[in-house]
Amino acid sequence: MPSDIQIAQSVEMLPVLQIAQKLNIPEELVEPYGRYKAKVDYSALENRSRRGRLVLVTAINPTPAGEGKTTVSIGLADALALRGVNVALALREPSLGPVFGMKGGAAGGGWSQVVPMEDINLHFTGDLHAITAANNLIAAMIDNSVQQGNPLGIDPRRITWRRCMDMNDRQLRFIVSGLGGKANGTPREEGFDITAASEIMATVCLALNLADLKKRVSRLIVARTFSGRIVTAGDLNATGAVCALLKDALKPNLVQTLAHTPAFVHGGPFANIAHGCNSVIATRTALRLADVVVTEAGFGADLGAEKFIDIKCRLSNMLPSAIVLVASIRALKSHGGVAREDLGREDTGALERGLANLAHHVRNIRDVWNLPPVVAINRFATDTDAEISFLEDYCRSINAEVRMCDVWARGGQGGLDLADAVLDALADRDRYQARFTYTDDLSVADKIRAVATRIYGADGVDFAPGVISKIRMAEKEGYREYPVCIAKTQYSFSDDPARLASPSGFRIKIRDIKVCAGAGFIVAYAGDIMTMPGLPKVPAAQQIDISDSGVITGLF
Repeated sequence: MPSDIQIAQSVEMLPVLQIAQKLNIPEELVEPYGRYKAKVDYSALENRSRRGRLVLVTAINPTPAGEGKTTVSIGLADALALRGVNVALALREPSLGPVFGMKGGAAGGGWSQVVPMEDINLHFTGDLHAITAANNLIAAMIDNSVQQGNPLGIDPRRITWRRCMDMNDRQLRFIVSGLGGKANGTPREEGFDITAASEIMATVCLALNLADLKKRVSRLIVARTFSGRIVTAGDLNATGAVCALLKDALKPNLVQTLAHTPAFVHGGPFANIAHGCNSVIATRTALRLADVVVTEAGFGADLGAEKFIDIKCRLSNMLPSAIVLVASIRALKSHGGVAREDLGREDTGALERGLANLAHHVRNIRDVWNLPPVVAINRFATDTDAEISFLEDYCRSINAEVRMCDVWARGGQGGLDLADAVLDALADRDRYQARFTYTDDLSVADKIRAVATRIYGADGVDFAPGVISKIRMAEKEGYREYPVCIAKTQYSFSDDPARLASPSGFRIKIRDIKVCAGAGFIVAYAGDIMTMPGLPKVPAAQQIDISDSGVITGLF
C-alpha cells in the first residue's frame, strides 16, 4: 500500500493560477510561491459581499487510533465539488513540532490530501518562521530596554513574554538567560513556547486585516513595571517592526487538493493550548469566493469546536451553518477501553462503551450550540459489518444523521453520501440559529464555569490559590468581556487524559490564567498542560530522508 507522500507525489498538480481561476480570483491578486503555492491579496477582495455558507468539521476526543478529521474535511470538499458545488477549504498550517514528533502533519492522508504536501508540512511559505521572528523580536526589545537604562521601569521578575520556536524541544521549557556579565544582559528565568502556542500566532489568526493587526500587536502584554503597571508591545515601540515582519504572513495561502479543489491553508494555533482554528482572514476570504466553505477546528469538539464558536466566531461575526462530527470505530473502541494492538478485532461491547463520547459531543452541538450535527464515520479496513451496523443504528437512535465515508481510500468519491447529508443540513439551516456557550456579560470565572459544566460535563471548577485574584485584576484592568480559552488535555472531557469516553463526577482545576490582549481572549490553564511539547522516544524525524535528486521520503 503506498504511503501518503507516495500518493501525493503520484498526482499531477495544476498551476496555482488555474486554481485561483476556479474561485474567480484576478491574476493580479495572486502572488505565486513557485508553481503550486500562492499568497492571495485578501485586502483587494474585502469589498466583495460574503456569499458562502460555512461547514465546520470537528471530531470526538482524539485517541492514538486516529479519527482523520483533516482527511475527512478534504474528502468532503472534494465530494461537494463532484456534486457541482463551488467549494473551498479553509485549513490550518502544520507545525514542524508534530511533523517531526509523533502526531504527523496536517495535510490529510491517502487520496484526500492538500498538495504539495511536502512543502505544506515543512517550510511552506514561511508563515510560521515570520511569526517566530516577530515573537522573538518583541522578546529581544524587552531585554534591550531593560539593558539600556530601563526607561519603562520593567521589573525583570515580571516579564511575561516568552520566546518561541517551531519545534518540540522540552529542554527550552524553562531556562536561565542573560548570563556572562553585565554586557550580556540581566540574568533571569524564562522559557520557550512552541510557535503554534504563541500569542503572535493567535493574534495573526484572529486579525481582520493589517490595520486590526497593528492595534492587536500594540496591546500585547509583555511585562509589568516595578509598580505593577502593564507594559505592552506598543510601549516598546515594537508595533511597526513586528507588523512589517508579519505583512506577508497575514496573506492567506492558496493551494489545492489532489482533486484540484481550492484550499486556503493559513495559520496554525494548537487547540489544546490556543484556539485551534485557521485564520479569520482565510475563512472570510473563502466565504467571499465560494458557495460552501469547509473548515476544521483542532482536536475534539470540546476544545476546537467550542473555541471556534466562542472565540473565532464571536470575534469575527460569522457562524457555521452545519457541523460534521468525525469519529472512527477504532477510536470509539479505544474510548471503550480496548488496547491499541487489539483495535483490529471485532468488539461491539467496547464500541458500545465508547459511544458515550460520541453522544456527549452530539448533545453539545445540538443542545448547546443549536446546530445540526452530521456524524461522519471515517472508515478503516478493520471495521466489520457488525460494528458498522451497530454504530449506524445507535446514531439513528439518538436522532443524529450518520454517514460512512471512505475518503482516505477513494477521495471525493468516498465522501458523496456525507456531502449529500451536509447539503441537506445546509438546506435546512433556517431552522437553526447558532448560539454561544456563554454571553459576553458574564464574569471571567463564570465563563470558565459555563464551558466546564455545559461542554465538559464537569460538576464545577476549582481555582488554585491566587487565580481568583488574578481574574479580578484582569477584570479591573478592562478584560472582563473577553472570551475564555481553556487550555487542557485533548484526550478527555476532563483535565485528566486517562478518563476516556464521557466521564462524570469530576471538577476542572484551573491553576493559572493569562490575559492575551492581542489575541483578545483569556487563557485558563487546566491540569498540567504544557506550551512546549517534547519529542517522543522515536520521533518521526528519524524516518524522514531526501534523495540526492531532492525527493523527500518518510514524510507519512
